[in-house]
Amino acid sequence: MEAYIYDAVRTPRGKGKKDGGLHGTTPLELAATALRAVRDRNQLDTSLVDDVVLGCVTPVGEQGACIARTAVLAADYAQSVSGVQISRFCASGLEAANMAAAQVMSGQADFSIGGGVEAMSRVPMGTDGGAWPVDPHSAIPNYFVPQGISADAIATQSNYSRHDVDAYAAESHRRAHHAVTAGWFDKSIVPVYDLNGLAVLERDETIRPQTTVESLSALKPSFADLGEKFGFDAVIRQRYPEIERINHVHHAGNSSGIVDGAAAILFGTLEAGQRIGRKPRARIRAFATVGSEPSIMLTGPSYAAEKALKRAGMTASDIDLYELNEAFASVVLRFMEVMKVPHDKMNVNGGAIAMGHPLGATGAVILGTLLDELERRNLSTGLATLCVGAGMGIATIIERI
Repeated sequence: MEAYIYDAVRTPRGKGKKDGGLHGTTPLELAATALRAVRDRNQLDTSLVDDVVLGCVTPVGEQGACIARTAVLAADYAQSVSGVQISRFCASGLEAANMAAAQVMSGQADFSIGGGVEAMSRVPMGTDGGAWPVDPHSAIPNYFVPQGISADAIATQSNYSRHDVDAYAAESHRRAHHAVTAGWFDKSIVPVYDLNGLAVLERDETIRPQTTVESLSALKPSFADLGEKFGFDAVIRQRYPEIERINHVHHAGNSSGIVDGAAAILFGTLEAGQRIGRKPRARIRAFATVGSEPSIMLTGPSYAAEKALKRAGMTASDIDLYELNEAFASVVLRFMEVMKVPHDKMNVNGGAIAMGHPLGATGAVILGTLLDELERRNLSTGLATLCVGAGMGIATIIERI
């Protein structure tokens, strides 16, 4: 059985600080906003939805206690709709979408919603703790380093200069600004309102159209002190002794921004869509996950993409458009080099460097963005992928109907 996408929505992404546009909105309300939009845009009888799967990377505090089920109730869905929260670090939103699609593909759901939520201004990244970076039994044998060190190691291995990563970042802002100005995100963005019914945020908040290579060149590398003073450069050189010295090129301007946001995607069978009078927009061709080397950590997207392409009986050149989460500029540069993907097929409307990375939601955000752009350009196939903490990758291939 095949899984079809009927709709994809997201909130704007708000700056993940106390002065951000969404800081006053709880993660519960962000998630409920996306779910209400799916219901209202599709005139959906929510009793027909079997499950809601939401990614959330830091499921503690306001984001704890199975926020997916809580959001189902807050959105006034039918009581019969269940909810589950899942985490695959930064890939959680796409993993949630894949899980919802898999429920449909396996015949266990007629409709299922996959998405995600993260209010990083209210529940900071890392609040949940975990053994991976701090338990010697995990950190030492796996050569743990912070992700910024991994990104700089990738840049060093691949000979990406500071200019290379800054140029990529400036282009992300330029593309995102152009897309917003042209209204290309309007189809899927749903505003977030306060308790008085006033809109608190209607557009992504962190795009800086004035960004240039020259302005970025003034920023100090963010991970040099971590690498040199705290010893993480030495750790990753133990794992990769061929690297003589880490070239620290990443900073806040060419790395993903910390933001708040939520997203939701409605999956269903063809027959279920016909019963409610809705036409599918796309179908799932394949999806895949992989484990990759956990110290350099961020190379997984190419391996996951190759695995998904093989399952779909496709090659990289068969894909019309790609979306890869811009965790760090070097991650995208490496993917394009290894997979031989031209930049005019990759993140054509910018990415997380410009618009931010709401951890648990990002995968669902980029899948919806990919579908919208395929439709706008009248193209057929797209692949969404993300790098993942602790060395993983995920990829999903969709085909327009």
